[in-house]
Amino acid sequence: MKLIVGLGNPGIEYQFTPHNLGFLTVDRLADRAKVTVSNRHCRAVNGRARIGSEEVLLAKPETFMNLSGLSVAELVQKYEVNVAADLIVVHDELDLPFGTVRIKQRGGTAGHNGLESILGALGTDEFTRIRMGIYPEHPVRDGARYVLAEFKKAQYEAVDLLLDTAADAVTAIVTDGAQAAMNRFNRKDKPEKNGAEADK
Repeated sequence: MKLIVGLGNPGIEYQFTPHNLGFLTVDRLADRAKVTVSNRHCRAVNGRARIGSEEVLLAKPETFMNLSGLSVAELVQKYEVNVAADLIVVHDELDLPFGTVRIKQRGGTAGHNGLESILGALGTDEFTRIRMGIYPEHPVRDGARYVLAEFKKAQYEAVDLLLDTAADAVTAIVTDGAQAAMNRFNRKDKPEKNGAEADK
């Protein structure tokens, strides 16, 4: 079974912020599968769904972003998940331009606290990530404040498209495999943002 974890913070005040794009993507996947993500165990809300012929578990850790690894490690253990093959983590990425979606199979965390927590809890970086770019057109002075600020109405349409693209990327990984999905979604049509100053 594939474990699909969206990262974010619980609470209405964080619901529609850049840092919660992982949660919102899980909600989009649940909507497509016509299931609810409402069961509570392993310090997460979760729900079972099917993507193609695969059974998947959709999960949103309730530990807050910086302790995401506690929940993910419990889910991995409970469901005997093969981390390298079957764990997919969806998260915001301040080092990518807004609206960009990239798939990564291993490597560093770019300072993202949720990923840092997961890597520390699992003891490996060998898991698939879907990186959702949030870096705006104009430079960000305070990254920590930006990722926790609500999206502006002018961004709603772009956010909706970004969620669809990220959900499509998850589906492609599950149905076609990570390499095929990377070939499709990792086209370098926009430059990456380097050195973005943020507490991620």
